[in-house]
Amino acid sequence: MRLDKFLKVSRIIKRRTVANEACAGGRVTLNDRVAKPSAEIHVGDILAIRFGEHIGKYRILGVQETVKKEAADQLYEVLSEDAELIRERNLS
Repeated sequence: MRLDKFLKVSRIIKRRTVANEACAGGRVTLNDRVAKPSAEIHVGDILAIRFGEHIGKYRILGVQETVKKEAADQLYEVLSEDAELIRERNLS
C-alpha cells in the first residue's frame, strides 16, 4: 500500500492530500529514510512524522485498504508521541 493512503486509512493524518503534502515536504520518514507519498509500506515498518515541532513515531501492525474509524488505531503502534500529538489524535 502507498504511504499516503496508509496515513489516511489509519487516520494518523486525516486527509490523503495532507498526507501527500507531508510526504512530499520531507516531513515523513519510513525506516529512517525520507519517504515519498508513493513509498510502499509493509508490516513492521517504522514511520516518523514531523508535525511542526512535534514528532510522532509509529510501527505498522497491519495494512488494509479500508477500515472502520474505531479499528483504525489497530493498524499501528505508537512508539513515541508528545502530549500535544496524543491530544490531537484523540480529538477525532
